[in-house]
Amino acid sequence: MRGISILMYHQIGPFSSMREHRSTYCHHKRFALQMFYLRILGYRVLDFDTVLRCIKGEEEVPPRAVALTFDDGYENFYEYAYPVLRRYGFPAIVYLLSGYLGKEASWFKKDGRSTPPIMSEERIKQLMDKGISFGSHGVTHLKLGEASDEEIYFEVRESKKVLEEKFKRPFRHFCYPYGSFDKRAIQIVKEAGFDSAVSCVRGSAYPGDHLYQLPRKAISYGDSILGFIWKLHMKNRRKLPEI
Repeated sequence: MRGISILMYHQIGPFSSMREHRSTYCHHKRFALQMFYLRILGYRVLDFDTVLRCIKGEEEVPPRAVALTFDDGYENFYEYAYPVLRRYGFPAIVYLLSGYLGKEASWFKKDGRSTPPIMSEERIKQLMDKGISFGSHGVTHLKLGEASDEEIYFEVRESKKVLEEKFKRPFRHFCYPYGSFDKRAIQIVKEAGFDSAVSCVRGSAYPGDHLYQLPRKAISYGDSILGFIWKLHMKNRRKLPEI
């Protein structure tokens, strides 16, 4: 059975060498090489609505299927990732935090890291007009699997409400911050009207998978082109949570 490699990115930019938090950074030159690799070897980069149709069995998964996801909505997506995506005509989805639009990623402070800027409403509208898709990542970047019922309701429902009011279009896809979720979070995301939710469980997504705990493959700072290729071909995945 064919699977879909849903790739997970965070920041794209000219980052210096690092030892910690590598999964939330990707050097822009490596990103450009990775996208070139997808192009020259004929990978099919799918928009997320097509991903869902494949998972639900409504369409056949094409050979070498890939989807590109970007968490948090950093401004450097516009500067470094979007030009490469535009060059190759690749679709992508960016998951936004409704409480951080136009602000800085203050949750980085607890790790002693600098706080990169998050895209403004104007920037997001600009990218929407150019064909980039957007989903919700909650309000405050909270670990939903460790939150109270009230906090989960707020993070999920409020983010959807605010984003749809600001941008005058439906937000149908959700991303769990830190990949943290449980049965309560899944149910609330579903009841809020989202059609899917992605996790940080590693591996390919296959027809018949749970639409609210879709696995992804994190692309990090340390991934060479060989590491990137290995992740594309990796089929095994961590066991999904028993929920």
